[in-house]
Amino acid sequence: MADSDRLASGGCHCGAVAFTVSVPDNAVAHACNCSICRASGFVGLIVPAERFELLRGEKALREYRFNTGVARHWFCGTCGVKSFYRPRSNPEGVSINIHTLEQHWMAEITIEPFDGQHWERYAHTLAHLTRPAAE
Repeated sequence: MADSDRLASGGCHCGAVAFTVSVPDNAVAHACNCSICRASGFVGLIVPAERFELLRGEKALREYRFNTGVARHWFCGTCGVKSFYRPRSNPEGVSINIHTLEQHWMAEITIEPFDGQHWERYAHTLAHLTRPAAE
């Protein structure tokens, strides 16, 4: 965690799944228009996996894969909320649904659109999100 990062807590609706994530200053989340993000209301903040820690709920999680099967979508088997997933664009990272973070974080994260309906054309614009910053 960099000095400017802050720790955020999040989880599913029923509380079975809980996690922390190190959120960088000037964090940008993406409102994707692909079929699954649109249907679930997912607005994703992609971070390197080492910035994410699952505190509880591993056994409560259910997995869903579709299309290429690369993205790993996890949701709570009790309440159905998808708090995070392993994205195809950044398989070494985690995409956090900002709606599942503590409420005050919504004002601190910039939301930009992402054209997931044309994923193959635009996925490269997300690839840098889990790469280490240049020193």
